[in-house]
Amino acid sequence: MRIYNLIIPVVFSLLLSSCGSVTSFAFPGVYRLNIPQGNIITQEMVDQLRPGLTKRQVNFILGTPLVKDTFDQDRWDYLYSFQPGGGERVQERLTVFFENDQLTHFAGDFEQTPENEQFGKVSGTTESSGEVSSLNQ
Repeated sequence: MRIYNLIIPVVFSLLLSSCGSVTSFAFPGVYRLNIPQGNIITQEMVDQLRPGLTKRQVNFILGTPLVKDTFDQDRWDYLYSFQPGGGERVQERLTVFFENDQLTHFAGDFEQTPENEQFGKVSGTTESSGEVSSLNQ
């Protein structure tokens, strides 16, 4: 009888640790952290973008990009993901493009508004399909 008292907890802990989705299992009363990662980009920040802005000005408006391509210095990628405690992860992205140190266009998960209509008409697919709309000059 005494050996069963030792074996049952050991077997239960091994089974629990072998589950691949232990992180999705929530113990009652356990606090789950919100996890923000990357650059926080708002629609108001995107509305400040204008054709011809220098890299330094874009850096001032949007902050340092999360990804700077080593082989293409004229493309900056801003990524942001947020996972509320126990909820689904949400991700946004914005890519800005330069020529001769001046902003030419951007693409991403943000709407075109009257403030940034200088970039031209929206082309591409809608955001609801999971693809990115691009704004071209």
